[in-house]
This record gives sequence, structure tokens and C-alpha cells, in this order.
Amino acid sequence: MPRISTLRITRSHKIATAVLVAAGSVTAITATGGPSEAQTTATRSSVSVEPVAAAGVPTAKDAAEKAAKENAAKEAAAKKAAAKATAKKAAEKERSEKQAANRSTERKAVTPKKYANNLDGWIRESLDIMDKKNIPGSYEGLHRNIMRESSGNPNAVNDWDINAQNGIPSKGLLQVIQPTFDAYHVKGTPKKLTDPVANITAAANYAADRYGSIDNVDSAY
Repeated sequence: MPRISTLRITRSHKIATAVLVAAGSVTAITATGGPSEAQTTATRSSVSVEPVAAAGVPTAKDAAEKAAKENAAKEAAAKKAAAKATAKKAAEKERSEKQAANRSTERKAVTPKKYANNLDGWIRESLDIMDKKNIPGSYEGLHRNIMRESSGNPNAVNDWDINAQNGIPSKGLLQVIQPTFDAYHVKGTPKKLTDPVANITAAANYAADRYGSIDNVDSAY
């Protein structure tokens, strides 16, 4: 009986398989239809591939930019802190200077100014009071009229003029009568006609009202 040969070829994923059936025996021949592994590897090796960072992993450029931003932020923060410290120091200095000035003013207010117990001291004390009360007059104007009226004697009394004849003699450094003293007495000075400071200040107040200033008086007033 003649021998029958059967050739069956199957393909799956580019792989050809030949099956030979002959005389009760089966012979299978398998052949790959695609390129060999060696050829594929060679092909892959010939392609130039740029390095790409893995997902979530920064490149060297990213790291440099991040570092530069961080340094810039640190420098800005340092400058801001320095400016804040400078402003705080200036504010503290200003506050300290104001406190020192206030303490100085308080000491001056608490410690009364001292004046000599003589004509010069009486005039100077009167001038300070006049300045506070806005009463015009100068040292020269006061001194000149005092020397003419009483020669600098705070207890001088005129017992011969018309005022004396009327029972109200002129008294003190600037020869003031009692009614005039009472009308022009300056608060803060003693209410005593012959008190040197009270007498000068009341007389200057009267002269300012009648003549504009004691400086404008050159004779009996």
C-alpha cells in the first residue's frame, strides 16, 4: 500500500508549525516566522534614546531651579527680618528719648526755680510770672521805674502826695496804692502790697492795661 504523507501548517503569533503524518507516525516541524531575538536586540541597540526622568523624580535642572528659589526666599526673609529689627530698634530709641524728655520735664516741674532774695531776683521772678500771664515788660523797663520810684526799697512809702493825703499812700518797689494792687493783683503772687514780686507784677499788669507796657512808663503813672 502506497505511503501517504500529509503536511499541515499552522500559524500562531508568526510561528509556523508543520506537522507531517506518515505511515502512522507524526513528525512536527516548528518554525518561527518573526525576527530572531538577536536581531531584535541589535535593532534596539542601534536606536539613540534620550534619558528621561522617572515619574516623580526631579531632574538636575529641576533641582537647581528649586534650590535657587529657596535661596531667593531665604534672602528675602533675611532682609525683611533685618528691616523689621532696624525699625524696632529705631522705635525703641525714639520711645526712650521721649521718656527721658518727659522725665526731664517732670523734674523741672517738680523742682521750683530759685531766685535770689534781692532786687535782681525779684525782677527775674516777676518777669517769669509775667511771661506765663502774657504781661508785657522787660528787665530794663522794670528796673528803670523801680529805681525812680523807690530806689529799690521794697518797704518804701510815699507819705506826702495826694494819695497819702487821701489815706491810701503809695507803697513798695513801684509805689502802688492798695486799690490798684487789689484790682491788678496777679494770681500766684502773695496778696501783700509790699511783697516785692507781688508789687512788681501788679504794677506791670496795671501799666500794661493803661500804657501798653511798663517799658512805656518814664514818670509817675
